[in-house]
Amino acid sequence: MYTDEALLPISALQHLQYCERQCALIHIEKVWAENVLTAEGRVLHDRVDGGGHETRGNVRTVYSLRLRSLRLGLTGQADVVEFRKQSDGVWQPFPVEYKRGQPKFNNCDRVQLCAQVLCLEEMKGVSIEAGALFYGETRHRLDVAFDDELRAKTEALCARLHAFIEAGVTPAAVYEKGKCDRCSLLGACLPNSAGAGKSARKWLARQINELCPDQPPESEITTTRDAQSYPELRESSVECPPPPRGVQP
Repeated sequence: MYTDEALLPISALQHLQYCERQCALIHIEKVWAENVLTAEGRVLHDRVDGGGHETRGNVRTVYSLRLRSLRLGLTGQADVVEFRKQSDGVWQPFPVEYKRGQPKFNNCDRVQLCAQVLCLEEMKGVSIEAGALFYGETRHRLDVAFDDELRAKTEALCARLHAFIEAGVTPAAVYEKGKCDRCSLLGACLPNSAGAGKSARKWLARQINELCPDQPPESEITTTRDAQSYPELRESSVECPPPPRGVQP
């Protein structure tokens, strides 16, 4: 069992599946930025995030229902939960998660919804067999069955998420066309200029080479730290010529 202080957002499960670096930037480094796609998603959620409830016939709809699971270490909220009255008088929960785009080829959305169900089952002491995903672009619901395979995958991802956050390590950036271009954290992640195999020292050396083309090649350039550590390299340290008259250094 997890404590309240150790609970992680349900939304982090989707971030982890989509991109481990994105997950780390958001949930370890606390970085966030918004683009058109996230803004559209926020507007869609604002329509159901006002809270409250309504009853129509045998369906009672609750908005922005707070969720948690001490067993899985999760917290969050369900966009919509429809409590449907059964013939025996029991109100059966049916969660509905709102998404801005279209159905995905992977299980990211299904796993997030399944995590909500596992929280609801723990909180209410009931068994939930089905729910739905509503997509803003198609304006249709996609029914989701919570079978043993989806439940097992969701629980395994919860354990992986806790281990990932506890490790506190942000993976190196790796650019993936299309995927990275749609991410709101593109400007913070910098997958084209940061990551494995990309040296800040070499980047700095290239900038110096552009500004001072007559200086030694990159392989001979040393940093101030190198010069302090290795006196014999001081002679090869770069000294750029003074800027032209009238140009501020």
